[in-house]
Amino acid sequence: MGRLLFLFIAFIIFGSQHLAALAVSDSEKYVRAREHMVQSQLSKRGIVDKRVLMAMKKLPRHLFVPKILAFKAYTDSPLPIGEGQTISQPYIVALMTELLELTGSEKVLEIGTGSGYQAAVLSELAKEVVSIEIKEKLCIKARKLLDSLGYTNVEVRCGDGYFGWNKGAPYDAIMLTAAVDHIPPPLLTQLKDGGLLVLPLGNPFSYQNLVLVTKKGDDYKVWQIAGVLFVPMTGHAMQTSGE
Repeated sequence: MGRLLFLFIAFIIFGSQHLAALAVSDSEKYVRAREHMVQSQLSKRGIVDKRVLMAMKKLPRHLFVPKILAFKAYTDSPLPIGEGQTISQPYIVALMTELLELTGSEKVLEIGTGSGYQAAVLSELAKEVVSIEIKEKLCIKARKLLDSLGYTNVEVRCGDGYFGWNKGAPYDAIMLTAAVDHIPPPLLTQLKDGGLLVLPLGNPFSYQNLVLVTKKGDDYKVWQIAGVLFVPMTGHAMQTSGE
């Protein structure tokens, strides 16, 4: 009984400290910036999924960018996060998320964790998220940040996302956040029948098309959504580029 009481008190103390730290980092200035971002960058451009809008209004995006760039976290542009990678502009995050039509019961695979922001958005909308990052430093940093923010339904794996994560397959939805000139076959294999896959498809070193892939049995259809510009997918994707 004494041990349980001690653990309870410790939880209250340290949990309160954690919440207090978040409250300090998420000032009224950032709250207003998020509200403006959702209205001006998302709603006015046609993002209508209320769950997506609420998730992005809630999430402290400034914690997912370098501190020196926190003042730009809610601007309408991608930002560098180190290791040659970027965090996508808010509109693209919202658009790709909305295209997956998540209802809250899905298992989602994300390729390209980056800073962890997109994974956090997905975790607000899906039951379970597996996110893979090839850059080990980014992988470890994102995992620590997501854990510290309490995202217990996100599993961050370090590795080459070209091959997906077969252990967790099949997935209801898959999101690839780096440019590739072909759809990685392992991702199609790991996608559930009737599932959705969204990715930037095209020349990794130029502009790409954001596409939505729907799987029906052994067949799939590709729908073009919009022109985009993403950093190239590295690892095995580079070896097979142009084939």
